Amino acid sequence: MRYAYLGPEGTFTEAAVASLAGSRRAGGDIQPVPYPSVGAALEAVRTGEAERAVVPMESSVEGIVTATVDDLAGGSGLLITAETRLPIEFALLARPGMALADVKAVGGHPQAQAQCRRWLAENLPACEWVPLASNAEAARQVAEERLDAALAGAFAADRYGLAVLAPGVHDRSNAVTRFVVVAPSGELPAPTGADRTSLAASLVDDHPGALMEILTEFAVRGVNLSTIQSRPTGDGLGSYFFFIDCEGHIDDARVGEAMMGVRRVCAEVRFLGSYPRSDGGRTQVRPGTSDQEFAEAAAWLGRLRYGRP
Repeated sequence: MRYAYLGPEGTFTEAAVASLAGSRRAGGDIQPVPYPSVGAALEAVRTGEAERAVVPMESSVEGIVTATVDDLAGGSGLLITAETRLPIEFALLARPGMALADVKAVGGHPQAQAQCRRWLAENLPACEWVPLASNAEAARQVAEERLDAALAGAFAADRYGLAVLAPGVHDRSNAVTRFVVVAPSGELPAPTGADRTSLAASLVDDHPGALMEILTEFAVRGVNLSTIQSRPTGDGLGSYFFFIDCEGHIDDARVGEAMMGVRRVCAEVRFLGSYPRSDGGRTQVRPGTSDQEFAEAAAWLGRLRYGRP
């Protein structure tokens, strides 16, 4: 299967693809195919150039990856089917023989700058930052002498004939990024009891308590939210949608009912997928919110409505 990923070769996303290939979550042999941007990788799945795409979804340091969330929420025809997590460690890569004092411009993905901000301020305070589509693209530009240095994984040095000028330049040693596998819309992964559901919800209008209305639909059914973030729709100032990750699977009664409730109070709800959690954490089910208890309550209501004993 062709897996589109944020390239070029040597990105953390490529490493995420390799981790999927080493597990059984991918479902078949993987042929990694690099693309120049998150949007291009996702579009490759929409057009059939690739069967799957692997893209970064969330950083433990900087939160959601907006390019991924905005594309999935604004586009169509795609669903998340799996996820994987990868520890993120940055190094400063340069051409062999270059000294730290020679570095005048450093490039990388904007998330890289955010995760190495303190190190850059302390060691290269006057250095120009050059944002690029990926860290591996920065490494490639260093190899082509278009850039002095790159923030990237140390594993990219050999790929581009570079040297590790400074290892461990990240500010947090426990940084992790979550990557998702995206496929064409179709059959969902079966519930495992350790699942995550992602969706994007747009408000009907901006009014007091609008966000609370959405949150209440999940809270009263015992559905825990792991992520909620507002993003502009692009239709004007004050127009937003909410990206939401919640625990559980759409086939769980409590999650399905919560999504129906959100649909009633929102202008649009885009379901982005239900899939196994990569951390293996079991979904916590509060008393009164299990599928059996929802079924028993529905049966009780049916008896009341239709006069059955």
